[in-house]
Amino acid sequence: MPKVIWGVDSAAAASQELYRCVSENFGQPDVWGRYLNTIPNVSDGLTRSEILFLKEKGIKILPIYNNFREAVGSSAGRVAAQNAIFNAQRLGIPKGVFIFANVERFFDVDPEWLIAWVERLVNSDYRPGIYFDPTEGPFNEAYCQAVERKRSVYTKTVLWSAEPESGITPKGNHPMFSPAVPDCGANVWAWQYGRDAEECPIDTILVDQRLFDSLY
Repeated sequence: MPKVIWGVDSAAAASQELYRCVSENFGQPDVWGRYLNTIPNVSDGLTRSEILFLKEKGIKILPIYNNFREAVGSSAGRVAAQNAIFNAQRLGIPKGVFIFANVERFFDVDPEWLIAWVERLVNSDYRPGIYFDPTEGPFNEAYCQAVERKRSVYTKTVLWSAEPESGITPKGNHPMFSPAVPDCGANVWAWQYGRDAEECPIDTILVDQRLFDSLY
């Protein structure tokens, strides 16, 4: 069984206050998922000063791109990937890091978008990741269709599963790594197992060592 690493993700910036809340209530995170863009009423965009702060704490960053509201069409997939690449470069995120498209359960999704996202990232300095819900919404079917048409969607992409939701826990009491996967199989190397902690505005995640080694 691969080693797994505990961490959190947050729409809010990883400030000193939020870091203190997490470390005091749940434990020291080893990885922190953060969004590349500021979207009003949705997410604070990652900044270079925040990156420096997390690095000083010994925390790796899992970059998330969420500046889209549906995952439909090749053109939109390429644009999303290009924007994600631009923002990663703007922030000084090094080559070889996975960037995760935030595909919510209520999004429309088609295989064309997924193929375009993967192909553009594969042909860049970065690597393709996708946050997804395997049980609710259209992702499962679209992903399996994309894999059937383009094998690299399976071989080159790492997925981050939102299911099952077993509930927030402290670092030392996390569940065994058992994320739900698409019907056709996938490299599911991250799992958001707990959402919306009461104490701090964070979710709790587990990351496979193989992914952890390719984060920033």
